[in-house]
Amino acid sequence: MKLDILQSLNSERQARRAVIVVTDVASGKQRLVKAADVAKDPLRPVLAEHLRSGKSGMEQTAEGRVFLTVHVPAPQLVITGAVHISQVLAPIGKLLGYDVTIVDPRTAFASIERFPDVKVIAEWPDKALPPLGIDHYTAFVALTHDPKIDDPALTHALARDCFYIGALGSRKTHARRVERLKQQGLTDAELSRIHAPIGINIGAESPAEIAVAIMAQITERLREEVDAEPAQPSIAKAAS
Repeated sequence: MKLDILQSLNSERQARRAVIVVTDVASGKQRLVKAADVAKDPLRPVLAEHLRSGKSGMEQTAEGRVFLTVHVPAPQLVITGAVHISQVLAPIGKLLGYDVTIVDPRTAFASIERFPDVKVIAEWPDKALPPLGIDHYTAFVALTHDPKIDDPALTHALARDCFYIGALGSRKTHARRVERLKQQGLTDAELSRIHAPIGINIGAESPAEIAVAIMAQITERLREEVDAEPAQPSIAKAAS
């Protein structure tokens, strides 16, 4: 791989942007196609399909036989709220291949002792979230029940096109949340992307059961990404 292609590849990966390296099998010549440039590329249909599936592979194209090496960001699970549900949800997320981060300014909850194998940031969302690179490859979960923490966190997630956003709370609690966020300028279309009450309805009651219901809903949304024809590339490969 030529140095300029390698540098561009590393730059895109560091910025958490999907990219494909197209290698001509006959000549060995390579070129790099950024996700944002796929729509105008001569190989658009096949490139789009490989981005959607997240899988590398050989293809016969108008340019000849090529190998497509797909690079997509690792999926991440960001949780606001170092609560009992998080203590179960975090290891499940890690087991399924997510990079897990928990954000909670309450230092009594956000401790290494309670979350020994997870990245924990004991800061307010406005300080903790921007450096995390939250994006379309992120599942975002708000669990604190505290508007001072969850509301700005959800606003941040909605602005960054997370593939999944969920928030703990009853329908009445969520209705109040929606009204607060509307007053901050969010639209009905944006707010409709929040899964609340959070999780698949399995009659969950305990923190462990709720965590299972949440992770099941995240997985369901992830699979919808694969089966649909999304504008954004899929994260399925990194999560599998």
